[in-house]
Amino acid sequence: MSRMLPIIRKEFIHILRDRRALMIAFLTPVIQMIILGYAATTDVRNVPLAIFDQDRSHQSRALITAFVQSGQFTAHAYVKSEQELAALIDSGQARAGLVVPPEYGRAVTAGRNADILFILDGSDPSVASSALASARLIGASLATGVREEMLARRGATLATMPGAPQVRERVWYNPDMDSAVFMVPGLIGLVLQFQATLLTASAVVRERERGTIEQLIVTPIRPYELMVGKILPYAVVELLVVGEVLLVGTLWFGVPIRGSLLLLVAIACLFLVSTLALGLLISTIARTQFEAFQLSFLTLLPSVFISGFIYPIDAMPAALQLISKVIPLTYFLVVVRGIIIKGVGIEALLPQIMALTAFGVALLTIASLRFRKRLD
Repeated sequence: MSRMLPIIRKEFIHILRDRRALMIAFLTPVIQMIILGYAATTDVRNVPLAIFDQDRSHQSRALITAFVQSGQFTAHAYVKSEQELAALIDSGQARAGLVVPPEYGRAVTAGRNADILFILDGSDPSVASSALASARLIGASLATGVREEMLARRGATLATMPGAPQVRERVWYNPDMDSAVFMVPGLIGLVLQFQATLLTASAVVRERERGTIEQLIVTPIRPYELMVGKILPYAVVELLVVGEVLLVGTLWFGVPIRGSLLLLVAIACLFLVSTLALGLLISTIARTQFEAFQLSFLTLLPSVFISGFIYPIDAMPAALQLISKVIPLTYFLVVVRGIIIKGVGIEALLPQIMALTAFGVALLTIASLRFRKRLD
């Protein structure tokens, strides 16, 4: 013990002197607990609903109101054709669609069965199963209300009433609602996010700790050239990781790639620029590899929960939904799931491509500006 005490004392002195690392070590768990406490919810609410009302009657409006007032759905858009409705679901802007037939109001008034079509994006089984159960419950509740109203007018019994709204479901993309179809494509973005950021987060810090930063300072290389030079080797490694994950997902889990593989790889390169640049930015802020590691997890873990990898963004508070818009993983998850599960093309992914391009340019520029070719 007498030999250990000096070592323990030295380590305590080292920890107390490094106040930045100590502050990060204490603040990181608190921030993560606060964010994840709100984001980690399995409740499915405010599912974006595309509505194609071909009847536009009092009865159809009452039907739509019943869906919206349930709290499970929000009226995202009113469309004029099934093609427009399908485009919204393909792009991920709507997670479900409600199609009301032209004669819906007359059928309800006449006491005939009135079928409505409820289309569901099954790429996320957790959201799809909850939304499907809610739609069935809303349809059954509305049917009971219509029957009771007609019973009161006609004086008939509830068992003799023939007509009521009937919800007919149709699940797209993942009819069996297999969770692997949803999770495996998302793992591509998750693996890239973790590895790329952690690999580059210690890049500049490692140079400083090993004393090789002086060699970089005396060279005529520009800051952005240094940043790009450090990114490229890791980008090659991560692209190989993308191929590896795709092979495992396809061969092992049986998840087919329905869209263009070339488009997926091209957009993955944009995402890699963002994640690698984020790691370099962290390395220009941190002074030690421990700080770089802590700062990386400060950004990585919350992004997993807020980006929509596990929990639906629509169910989160408005503040967290706003934060999710500045996380590159949020946009790449839409891309990878859209291409692999839905088979969509570049037209449906243009907003995500533009966002990833902006993130990559901005983060790489900030990292280059923060790097100083001088000793701190």
